Parts: sequence; C-alpha cells; structure tokens
Amino acid sequence: MKGPFSRLAPNVQGAVWLLLSAVTFVGMTILVKHLSGDYPSHLQNFYRQTGSLIVAIPFMLRSPRQVLLVPRATMPALFVRSLLATVGMVLLLYTYEAMPMAEANALSFTRPLWVVLLAALFLRETIGPSRIAAVVVGFIGVVIIMRPWGADTALGWPHLAALVSALCLAGTITGVKSLTRDLSASSILVWSSIMGELLCLPLALADWRWPSPADLIPLFLIGLLSAANQVLFIKGMAVGEAAVLAPIDYARLVLSIIAGLVVFGEWPDAFTYVGAGVIVVSTLYITMREIQSKRAKTLAIDAGQP
Repeated sequence: MKGPFSRLAPNVQGAVWLLLSAVTFVGMTILVKHLSGDYPSHLQNFYRQTGSLIVAIPFMLRSPRQVLLVPRATMPALFVRSLLATVGMVLLLYTYEAMPMAEANALSFTRPLWVVLLAALFLRETIGPSRIAAVVVGFIGVVIIMRPWGADTALGWPHLAALVSALCLAGTITGVKSLTRDLSASSILVWSSIMGELLCLPLALADWRWPSPADLIPLFLIGLLSAANQVLFIKGMAVGEAAVLAPIDYARLVLSIIAGLVVFGEWPDAFTYVGAGVIVVSTLYITMREIQSKRAKTLAIDAGQP
C-alpha cells in the first residue's frame, strides 16, 4: 500500500495491519473448521507448516550461511521450541474443529497468562502482585467459560486441549526471548520451519490422505493465511506503538463471534461472553504493564541509571 496509506499516522497504519492480521487468522480458522470432517488437525497442521516453510525459503536463499549456520549449543532449544509449536498448533486446530469459534478464540487468549508464569519460572523475571492478580483473574475467566458446575457443564477434552495449546505456544514465545540472545530472527524462523515440517511429517503420514481437487485450494489457503497472519502482525507492531495497538488484536474475538454465527450458525451463550471479557481485561492489563515496564527501563538507561 502506497500513496494515501503511507501518509496516515503510524499508529493508524499499524492498526490496519493488525486488523488484516485478525481477518487472516479468522479466515484460517473458518477453513480449518470447514475441512475438519475430512482432515484431522494433525494433517491440516502439516499443510499449514508446509506453507510456513515455503515462506521461509526466501530468507534461506538470501543469506544461507548466516541463516543456517547456528551455534550447535542452540539446537536443543530450537528443537524444543519447534516441538512445543507443533503440539500447540495441532491442539489449537483441534479446538477450532471441536468447539464454537468464539469459545475457542477466547481460550486462545490465555497465552499471555501462561507467558507470565513461564517467564517467572524459566527466565527468572520478577512478577509483582498486580500481574499475579491479573493472571488469577484471567483463569477465573477460563473457569467461567468452562462452567464446571451443574448439569450443563461445558468442560471437556477440547477445553483441556485449548489450555495445553496456549501453554505450549506460550512456551514458544518464552523460547524466542531466550533464543534471540544468540540467533537472528531469520535463523529462528527458518530452523523452526524446517524442524516443524519434520515433526509434523510422522503424524501426517500416520493418517495420510491425498487431498481431493476441491480441497487443494482450501488447504493451500490455510498455510498461506497462517503465514500472512504472522507477517501482518509483525508489520503492524513494527510500524505503530505497542501500547496503542495491543487492544486491536482482540478484534479476532469479535470477528470469530461474527464468523461463527454467520458461517456455522453458532450462538455463544452468556458464560462465553462473560468469561471472554474477563480474559481480555486481564491479558490486556498484563500487556500494558509489560509495555510500561519496558518504557521505564528505557528511560532509566537513557538517564544513565544502572
């Protein structure tokens, strides 16, 4: 986009990129749910990962030595991150197959809650009482969505899969924070794509089926939309201010509710709305506190403080 778009304020440009990112994510989940009767989540993830690998090829060809030659000591961490990403994505796709879109999307927003806990455990980051309270409140929202009480309980394997998926994907975020100390973003992207493809292959072969001609385009679009989602999100955050743009990501939840209603006839109940609201507020608070903390550290460094 050039011309009028480039003259917009950076935060407006960033908001547009993030909204497009939300659209691509919801589009991907619609296709996943549409194909779920014929292609299980692990097979769909193989096609999604193949799309990511195709996107990574230009980074590999641009400077193969710098991207592919990484310190041997980082390989175990790269493998663990790729394993967590594979398990997390298979479970995430399964939740969208098995649950209403709004409910699955709401539970996917628990990822920042897990990131806080993992950062404290493995990166030794200090967590204040306010962030601990926000994490507790966020998981109260999860309980509201699951409503494990009464005869109409919604608790089941898909809910557990959603939470384990969020935990695994939170582990990949924590892993990136650790790996960026030694590796470039391009190296992490390429090696994660290669390892992810190899990890997906055995699961795909165990339940393999050749796509019908009618399914080739949707399966290709799953991979394309998945890659576009990541690129658009990164682009938006690079252009605008994180503090301003962070709430925009929650457009995914609104779009998922609309898509679930229009495409699949899903009507979220009151528990889903209330629980999703609690999760959004708690994770948004954690995000804002993280941004404020980074700003404070930057100001301290600029002022010459240790």
